[in-house]
Amino acid sequence: MNDPSAPPAKRGRLFVISAPSGAGKTSLVKALLERHPGLKVSVSHTTRKPRPHEVHGREYYFSSPEEFRELVAQGQFLEHAQVFDNYYGTRRQTVAALLAAGTDVVLEIDWQGAQQVRAGMPECVTIFILPPSRQALQERLERRRTDSPETIARRLRDAVADMRHSSEFDYIVVNDRFEQALEDLSAIIEGQGEALRKDRASIQPLLGELTGQD
Repeated sequence: MNDPSAPPAKRGRLFVISAPSGAGKTSLVKALLERHPGLKVSVSHTTRKPRPHEVHGREYYFSSPEEFRELVAQGQFLEHAQVFDNYYGTRRQTVAALLAAGTDVVLEIDWQGAQQVRAGMPECVTIFILPPSRQALQERLERRRTDSPETIARRLRDAVADMRHSSEFDYIVVNDRFEQALEDLSAIIEGQGEALRKDRASIQPLLGELTGQD
C-alpha cells in the first residue's frame, strides 16, 4: 500500500536534442547515455525501412504509412514530422509514463518536432547541436560514403535551413571536439549549462557563417 504521507515521486525532466544531418548528434547522444545511465531515450515510430542491424522496438517502432497516419488521426503523437521521404513520431503516452516514473528522457528529433514538443510540454529543455563550420559539415557527410553527391548537396541545403531554427532552442552546443561537446551536453543535463545559452555573444559569428545570416 502506498504511504499517503510519503512525498510525491520526483517527476523526470524532458530534454529535446536536435541537429542538422552530419553534426554528430547520434554519436553524442549515445555517449551521453553511457555517461548518464539514468537517462532514457524515447523510442520513436518511423515509416522508413529498418536497416540490417536495427530491431523493432529498440532503434525504432517500424510502422507502415497507413499505421502511422492512423496514429496521427488518433492524436497519439507528442510530435511527428516528415524527414526526407519518411515520417517520424514520438508517442505521447510513452514519454508521459517515463516522466511520471521519475525518469529523465531524451528526445532525439528535428526542429519541427521540437516546436511541437515545446507547445505540448513547455517545461522541456531544448538543445541544438551545431557543426564548427559548413566545411566540416560537408566533410562529415562525405565521410559516410553512403550518399550520392546530389544527396549530399540536398542534405547541406537542408542543414542550412535547419540551423536557422537553432535560436528557438534554449541551449546551443558546438560539436567541434567531440569530448568537449559531450562535456557541454553533460553540463546542461546537470543544470550547469548557463554558459551555453543560445543568446551568448560568442555563438553569433558562427551562426552567421553557418546560416548565411548576419
